[in-house]
Amino acid sequence: MLELTIDSLAHGGNGVARTEGGYVLFVAGGVPGDRVKAEVGKAKRAYAEARVVEVVEPSPDRIAPVADHPGAPWQVMPYAKQLEVKAEQVEDALRRIGKLDGFEIEPIVPAEQEWRYRNKFEFSFGSGPEGELVCGFHAPGRWNDIVPMDDCMLASEKVNELRRQVLKFCNGLMPWDRRDQRGFLRNLVIREGRMTGQTQVRLITSPGKLDVDGFIDAVDCDGLWWTQTADLGETTTGGETTLLAGAPQLVDKINTLDFLISPEAFFQTNTEMAHKLYDVALEYAGLRGHEKVFDLYSGIGTIALTLATRARHVTGLEIVAPAVADAIANAKLNDIQNANFYAGDARLALRDLVEAEGKPDLAVIDPPRAGLSAKIVRRIVDAAPSRIVYVSCNPTTLAPNAAQLVEAGYQLKKVRPVDMFPQTPHIECVALLEAGPDGVKNPDRD
Repeated sequence: MLELTIDSLAHGGNGVARTEGGYVLFVAGGVPGDRVKAEVGKAKRAYAEARVVEVVEPSPDRIAPVADHPGAPWQVMPYAKQLEVKAEQVEDALRRIGKLDGFEIEPIVPAEQEWRYRNKFEFSFGSGPEGELVCGFHAPGRWNDIVPMDDCMLASEKVNELRRQVLKFCNGLMPWDRRDQRGFLRNLVIREGRMTGQTQVRLITSPGKLDVDGFIDAVDCDGLWWTQTADLGETTTGGETTLLAGAPQLVDKINTLDFLISPEAFFQTNTEMAHKLYDVALEYAGLRGHEKVFDLYSGIGTIALTLATRARHVTGLEIVAPAVADAIANAKLNDIQNANFYAGDARLALRDLVEAEGKPDLAVIDPPRAGLSAKIVRRIVDAAPSRIVYVSCNPTTLAPNAAQLVEAGYQLKKVRPVDMFPQTPHIECVALLEAGPDGVKNPDRD
């Protein structure tokens, strides 16, 4: 147990403190300016991890939490402070990790709603203090404990009511024990069409029996699914999924476009802010109507179809086949005829795509948190788009990717953070890179 002063916030949200000798500790639950008692967990030669046990002297920036919610760790800071820290962390990642300079950091775009903004939730089943069935989120740092909750403040009232309906129906069924790896009830995924009001509910269980008719009667949603999985790890993907009732896809809107969303397809979690995120991508794209565009990691086509209204042609590449099917259906739904979508891994398929369709004028990249592998960066450089719009959900992986592209001959022009997730440390941003005056280097083929 140590008494520490929190100096700053690290990427990922933990407080940063140092002992008198300069040893670094990453402290969960700390706010810059706090004096805290912290219990040390993992310790390595260069740093240790700890968690706040007691706030001895609160920071001037610390405020009372609104909700008992493990998914909202930054709610103890005023929202203006959250925005300030997020903008600083984007710039810090690019300069310190990427060793980049000469770019413009534009003002962060604040969220429209500070609470009740998420459109998708992955709840977990577990046992409460009295052995009762609960459906909530994992307690911080305790993978086997589920925090029960009556009102999830990141969810709408409609989503909270659906969770309560499922929990009431499931009462008496055994939750999955993550230590013994046995039990029936695993997870509950709820999606909400924020612009349409439609809802989608998917129950994830171990293989077994379920009163399907009773489940249908108990849950009032537009699409009801049941996934059975024998996987011992906790995941909401894979398994055998069956549509029990209602529509196979949820419909939602971004700007003027309608989108069909399958249960496992990716869709921006904050619909209202997805409008603003894609507006930034469209602005950075600078389309004039004659461009050929490649959209890598195109998902269900949200960005591709947004750009298609301004481009000559857009081609989307996505590894998840059901998402590609959704994208094709979404193009038809919106009567967009200048967009094609293909299933494939960018590491392998991008070169074939260039050979089939020629090099793009613009490449849009929206990768997962891990960012781009060095091989995919080489494939993008080989495709030689004159402009790249990189939509990132993790500035610490954007930074090295941007550095690799700059080394290949691109220039990082500007970056604009967009806050999609208030009360959390997660940061989204859009970066614009343009080919330098000498063009881009042709990477070695492998």
